[in-house]
Amino acid sequence: MRGVVAAGHPLTAEAGAAVLRDGGNAVDAAVCAVLASFAVESPLTGFGAGGHMMVHEGGETTLIDFFVAAPGLDGIERAAELVPVPVRFDAETTQTFYVGPASCGVPGTAAGLAHALERFGTRPLSELVGPGVRLAREGAPVNRGQAYILDILAPIHERMPGTRELYAPHGRPLGEGDLFRFPELAEALERYGAEGPEPFYRGEVAAAISDFVVGNGGLVGPGDLASYEAIERKPIDTPFRGSEVLTNPPPSSGGILIAYTLGLLERFGSQSGPEQLVLAMEAANSRRDLAFAESLYEEGMEVGFLDPIGLDLAAADLLGSTTHISVLDAAGNCATVTCSNGSGSGVLVPGTGVILNNMLGEEDLNPAGFHAIAPGRRVPSMMAPTVVLRDGEIVLALGSAGSNRIRSAILQTVVRAVEQGYPVEAAVEAPRLHFEQGIVQAEKGVDPDALDRIEERGWEVARWPSLNLFFGGVQAVSRDPATGELSGGGDPRRGGAVAYAD
Repeated sequence: MRGVVAAGHPLTAEAGAAVLRDGGNAVDAAVCAVLASFAVESPLTGFGAGGHMMVHEGGETTLIDFFVAAPGLDGIERAAELVPVPVRFDAETTQTFYVGPASCGVPGTAAGLAHALERFGTRPLSELVGPGVRLAREGAPVNRGQAYILDILAPIHERMPGTRELYAPHGRPLGEGDLFRFPELAEALERYGAEGPEPFYRGEVAAAISDFVVGNGGLVGPGDLASYEAIERKPIDTPFRGSEVLTNPPPSSGGILIAYTLGLLERFGSQSGPEQLVLAMEAANSRRDLAFAESLYEEGMEVGFLDPIGLDLAAADLLGSTTHISVLDAAGNCATVTCSNGSGSGVLVPGTGVILNNMLGEEDLNPAGFHAIAPGRRVPSMMAPTVVLRDGEIVLALGSAGSNRIRSAILQTVVRAVEQGYPVEAAVEAPRLHFEQGIVQAEKGVDPDALDRIEERGWEVARWPSLNLFFGGVQAVSRDPATGELSGGGDPRRGGAVAYAD
């Protein structure tokens, strides 16, 4: 077998698998799959998004940071306010997102994918855009997972011209089975394949983005775009149950909180059940204050935050908390990449195929308040593409979508695969819980006796009747170091799919 791809849509996974069958490596496949996802998962990703990619190759692991940056380098005064829009996951669960031009940060996907390909890839960008171009121009049927996403995000898409017509081309929102086409994206992908990221940061596309955003009261100016670049970082490396878990370092916040939680679980004992997970999540949440948010920009902050003595003391006290693609190739190399537009800003820049992010309006990413991040700084992210090594060999690569549920989704998948020995597909599909704001949210299938005991300890428990996108969308691949056998798990909460390259 030449490799395996897990992604949030069957056509995304198949685009990556086709590259592996043709002799490309994991990074080639990941880049192609991400670009295809722009066409079939457009509400959550695209050229207006940002992301992170973890690459494991030749025994070395590198994190490429191309997440959204805070604008403001041009000194432009904001002339519009953030617009609150409630997004309803089900009849009882609503999350408010803040959208509009004032929510848009500096996108990074065009720069980051090109950087990854130049650094680790073997195929030309002009070749890898092909599936995305075809899917955007010819269209693809909306599947059940995408129909659900379009339905819950409709209040955002309906706000502004552009996204309104794109996602409701006949005056009604697209539903399951309808054909979705995005011709302007096809043109943008063709330009990207021919010219690389340059037009998106210093050329015609960049000018169109800044003119439109600033003209409508936002902050993304030409200097913000021209100064943007992808950054390579050293991953956080934390031990867990005899393995090494490598995840996203600061200034991203998701990875270090996952590492902190795993460190506590390691000290709680040999088994991580619902009660231990909630205790560890609560402890991680309690560390996430304004001082934590500011310290993310300090060099080496992870050393003190993950200090073993501090973890020992914390554990002792307690015993008295988007779209993703993962690829493994036959050589044992991997690329695991998360990209996100947040909920999307509702801003489709005319003539560019670029739907911009709303990262300046995501409450969870702006703990000090909206528009408080210094210009040019990366917005802290929950994104945490993660790889797990055992004896230096990769055994698991994963990541998740899901706003502030990303870290709990990844955490529980790692626990089930590494500690509890679940096959990767079962680890992804197993029911999850999430603790935040004093409430334990639990999917159907979480141990009911454990939930009763959690309630007895004073926590409120919200029991969900089924699996739900609210709890993230993990896409994971694994490799048996003894046999080399590859397998994958696509999250049913997110319409996930696995494609193999035989």
